[in-house]
This record gives sequence, structure tokens and C-alpha cells, in this order.
Amino acid sequence: ASCVQHRLVVRDASSLQIRQLYTCLDQIQYIEWSSDSLFILCALYKRGIVQVWSLEQPDWHCKIDEGSAGLVASCWSPDGRHILNTTEFHLRITVWSLCTKSVSYIKYPKACQQGVAFTKDGRYMAVAERRDCKDFISIFVCSNWQLLRHFDTETQDLFGIEWAPNGCVLAAWDTCLEYKVLLYSLDGRLLSSYRAYEWPLGVKSIAWSPSSQFLAIGSFDEKVRILNHVTWKKITELDHPATIASKKTIVYKEVEKSPTVDTERLSFPPTRALASSLFSTQSKYDISQVPLSLQYIKPVADRANPKVGVGMLAFSADNCFLATKNDNIPNAVWIWDIRKLKLSVVLEQLCTIQCFQWDPCQPRLAVCTGSSRVYLWSPAGCVVVQVPGGGDFQIVSLSWNSSGDSMLLLSKDHFCVCYLEREEV
Repeated sequence: ASCVQHRLVVRDASSLQIRQLYTCLDQIQYIEWSSDSLFILCALYKRGIVQVWSLEQPDWHCKIDEGSAGLVASCWSPDGRHILNTTEFHLRITVWSLCTKSVSYIKYPKACQQGVAFTKDGRYMAVAERRDCKDFISIFVCSNWQLLRHFDTETQDLFGIEWAPNGCVLAAWDTCLEYKVLLYSLDGRLLSSYRAYEWPLGVKSIAWSPSSQFLAIGSFDEKVRILNHVTWKKITELDHPATIASKKTIVYKEVEKSPTVDTERLSFPPTRALASSLFSTQSKYDISQVPLSLQYIKPVADRANPKVGVGMLAFSADNCFLATKNDNIPNAVWIWDIRKLKLSVVLEQLCTIQCFQWDPCQPRLAVCTGSSRVYLWSPAGCVVVQVPGGGDFQIVSLSWNSSGDSMLLLSKDHFCVCYLEREEV
């Protein structure tokens, strides 16, 4: 699905043929599929309205108006039949049922980076709350929205919460001014509290492994710390130095080459558009010799949110690899072998890393850098994929299809789909 101003366009993922076309009341600012792909919501934040459309019954429609309370966020519940709307100033979260048309209210939600988290099985929801100048977490049962547990947290300014994939442990972390990661059980018991150091800037990002065995914590000190699920103690630290010294690490360096062709001397000179596509600069990977120095940018210390530390990290679907990005080495992706807890590969790009995401079915990483190319890494090696077309398609974000055989590539105002051939087993 994609939106153009006030229109919602639903296409077939394999052929990109238009299946449905819906018209909303105003400009669409956010869209989201329900878990079963039968409904899609469109949030019109300026009007405080959410419109819901049905794929099976195109004539059916639903409009939710928050009125004077306003609207700043909207999302589906895991069952795909309830919509959670957050009002302006985070006064409350309103839970609307599409089945019974009933309404439930959750008061005092906290305005933080990740204040609502669902378990993977969709049974429970955790909400970060702020009341009386203290942080709290409430756990609700998603089947009837009844409160299961309510407890305060040992945080100064709770920044985010995230469930382990198995739904047994909830991780909560403090603001970057206070290094603290807290781990709670489903009944609200504090299982463990982790602090790596005290005074400098603290946690920048976290990621659970799909097996729930590891919790990776990216910090402002340019390190990733991995906790185990038995004792919740640190098992290793992963450094991100500007110089790669180990000969066991493979460094793939992107290089550009321009074909030297004098188009004026050709018998039939091509048009300008054809020449730009035929003879544009091409990119490939070379394997660099170690030791190797990466491009390091010294952060500006007297500004908020300095570009330093591990701001992106993600585990592969098979738990074997961890991909990270150190923000003050912006052109490099670090790929760690979790089985050996060693650095396996570094991808050194020509431009800043915008986004990376693992294939949901196999250990294959897709990377984009704001250029018209997609970079794919797997244990077999690296490949550069050029997006065809005469226009300058700058990829700033990407998303894998759940089947792993295609990928959505997004630029500022365009999108395209990259289809990958599945290997025959």
C-alpha cells in the first residue's frame, strides 16, 4: 500500500497491479496494515481522524474521530481488530474495537521513543507511563484490555521498553544521561539491573536476538555489550575501532569505476538519457588488505544528540550474526559472528549508511546509503545491485517482504520493488 496526498493505493505485491483505490478526507500521514492484511488504517493527524478500509469489502469503511483531544500516533493491536490512538500531549491512549465498537482508555502514557510494546504472540501489551514525576509500566491483557500488573521503575526518565521475542522478559532503559537497563518478568518482578559505567552518555540502542538468548546494548562509548538470558550478566564487549587490525576480518570496500567511452565518436551517438544509464559510474566491492583505517568523524561535543556511539544494531533471523553501525564511523557496517563472538566482516561504503535490514528467512543483509544502489551481504560474499532507470532514485530506506523473495526500496517521493530469485534447493 502507498499513499499519494489523500489517496490510498493498494497494489499486488508480485505484479504491482492496482487492486484497490481509496480516497480519504485529507492528506494521509501514516498507514499501517492489520496483522491479517484484511484492513488498513490511514491516520490523518492534522484532523485528528483515523480512517479504516477493508480489502474484502471495499464498500465498508470506518472513521474514528478523536475530536478536540487531537491525535499524534495510531497503531493496530496484534489481533488486527483494535486500534490504539494516542491523543495530543499524551493525555491518554484510546483503544477502539472494530468488532464491538467499544472504547477503552489508558491514562498517562509517556511521551518517549518506544512507549508501547506488544509481545510477539499478541497476548500482552506493556505501556510506559509517567505520573507524579515518576515512571511506571502497566501490563495489559490484549484479549479484554484488563490491567494485569502496574509497577514503578527505577529510572530517572524512562526512554523505551521492548519485550523479548518469547514474551517472558521486558527490557526497559533509561535516558542517555543515565546508563541503566532494567529487566522485568511478566508479573512485574525486577530480574536484573545492568549498568556498564556511570557518568558519560549511556544507552543508545538495544536489540533482542530472535531466540531471546541475548540482549545487545549499543552505547555512546562505541561499544556493544551482550547480556545472556540466564544470569543477565555481560558475556562480551564488541569494540568499533577506526582501524581494523585482525587478519581474520574480511573488509569489503566499495569502489566506483567510470567507463571511459567517448560517445561523440560512436557511429550512432546515444541520447542523453540513454548515455547516462549506459555509461554511468558503476560500483563494486574490493577486498581490502588489513590493517585498514576507516573514515572516522570526530563528534561535536557541545551539541545535543552527538553522532557518536552504536545507533543501529540487528540480529539475523538465525541468531548467527549481528549487524551494527557506529555513528562516528558512518560509512561502515560491522557484521559479527555470534557463535564465535568475533568480528567477521566490515562493509566500507562510499556514502553514509542510511538503513540496513536482515532477510527474514536467511542470513542475508540488505544495506542502503542514499544512492541508487542496494548492497547485499551473505556468508557467500557481497553484491551491488543497481536500480535500473534514468532518474536519480536515492534509496533512503528499505523493507523485506516476509517471504524473503522481494524488497521494497523507498526514496523521498518514489518507491520500487526489488525481486530476488530464490535458489533451488
